[in-house]
Amino acid sequence: MTTLKNEVKISGSGLMKNKPCDVTLIPSKLGQIRYFVKGNEPFVANVDNVLATDHCVVLGDKKSKAMLTEHLTAALAFCGIDSVDICMSEEEVPILDGSSKVWVDEFKKTGIDKPLFHKEPEYTVKEPVYYLNGKTSLIILPDKELFMSYAVNYDHPKETRRFVNYNPKNQQEIIEARTFGFYRDLRKFQMLGFAQGASVDNTLGFMDDGGYSSELRSDCEPVKHKMLDMVGDLYLTGINPLNLKCQILAKEAGHAVHIKVAKILRDKIVEC
Repeated sequence: MTTLKNEVKISGSGLMKNKPCDVTLIPSKLGQIRYFVKGNEPFVANVDNVLATDHCVVLGDKKSKAMLTEHLTAALAFCGIDSVDICMSEEEVPILDGSSKVWVDEFKKTGIDKPLFHKEPEYTVKEPVYYLNGKTSLIILPDKELFMSYAVNYDHPKETRRFVNYNPKNQQEIIEARTFGFYRDLRKFQMLGFAQGASVDNTLGFMDDGGYSSELRSDCEPVKHKMLDMVGDLYLTGINPLNLKCQILAKEAGHAVHIKVAKILRDKIVEC
């Protein structure tokens, strides 16, 4: 089990509802990632507790829920943290800068508590796992080491037929890749009650003139954010996808597909 050395407290507003939320992450030795939302009984962060994937990942049970959990879950995966209690004053995880960077920075600042002589377990899949539906696919194959690739094809001149491969050298670029969307859709989403907290500080906008609402943090930043989302979503299997000796190949997928595959993947994982 790996947890935090001390509590971490972060405050911010949600992307969807723009409500302020205080989040406290408390070290735990239970071997689970648990959410305590607005003082209710906890629920565990796993695929069985995914309530929705329409605009973000929503975790919860009949009594409480936590929205937009994927960036926080990805940060836990990148830091190898698998045991922590997350206490939230509201139902939506703060968007912060739109990536996992703030979470990861705070986790590293407070310190990560690993057991002595800790060696990360390694896993693979006993047989191929795949989802194919038209242009969308997510395939996981056993291999001798981890290889992840994500491909997208958006209606934007700089985001057509783009792909990114994961490697340790671009891990930080993936961690700091921001959420994104088409600027022309923002007003429509806000009229429907979504994206109330979207701003140039937390969301990268695709502009109609072929540009972006702000300078990219790195090449192919939107594709890297999709990979960030996938890491967070697949971590809901209970196994860190960064510890898989597999090829993970995604094409034009999203949260719904990530979670569908995570539910299949969970029963196919074996320790090396």
